[in-house]
Amino acid sequence: MGMNSFVNSVDLLQRALDVQSLRYSVTANNIANSEVPNYKRQVVNFESELARAFESRDNEHNSFKMATADARHVESEQPRDWRKVEPRRVTDWVSTSKANGNNVDAEQEAMNIAQIQMQYQLLTMLENFEFNQVDIAMKKI
Repeated sequence: MGMNSFVNSVDLLQRALDVQSLRYSVTANNIANSEVPNYKRQVVNFESELARAFESRDNEHNSFKMATADARHVESEQPRDWRKVEPRRVTDWVSTSKANGNNVDAEQEAMNIAQIQMQYQLLTMLENFEFNQVDIAMKKI
């Protein structure tokens, strides 16, 4: 494991922890507003955008590049840097609403909270593992 892969792993884990924290806040907000008329639940979109960025990086060597000889020419799409992908709050306008126009299912949101907490714990364990690996390697030197 090179230093760069360690830095990337820790960076990705830190970002994932931040996303889970945001997801927790958004979900708690959904629960708090579960009886507010016309409130629409929100979710956090991150993983699918991150996957797209990784795909664009991995497919870069296979992609067709257009030559540009003038500033007015359209450039080929550049691979997206995964470190620049930000989580987005997305409002759920499509799921079925209750009679008052609210679409929050408090029970489902409570289950989401439990899942978010478990994922956060898992990510913390993975981060500890990364640092333990470095600690072990440093002791061998």
